[in-house]
Amino acid sequence: MSENNPKQIMRIKLESSDSALLDQSLSKIIDAIRRSGAIVSGPVFLPRKIRKYTVNRSVHVDKKSREQFEIRKHVRLIDIINSTSKTTDALNSVDLPSDVKVQFKIQNV
Repeated sequence: MSENNPKQIMRIKLESSDSALLDQSLSKIIDAIRRSGAIVSGPVFLPRKIRKYTVNRSVHVDKKSREQFEIRKHVRLIDIINSTSKTTDALNSVDLPSDVKVQFKIQNV
């Protein structure tokens, strides 16, 4: 590669509490990227994060009686190599559920 034209990689990070919904969204995004002609690297399955909360069942009585709740967050990464304006248009047209959070990052390599 010449120094005038550096290679760009677009990294997409998807987060959700529902793994099945996340995998469906992931397949939609990968199909849209492949149709645009870009190269997809991934998906990379990151370890899920579990946040646990312990709450007393009653306010004043029975300190030993407690309930536990947890929130699980599933994370996936995708790298897009040789992305073009057609790729970004394809990503904008993908309809994703509200539970799935998407983050984009562009890196020069």
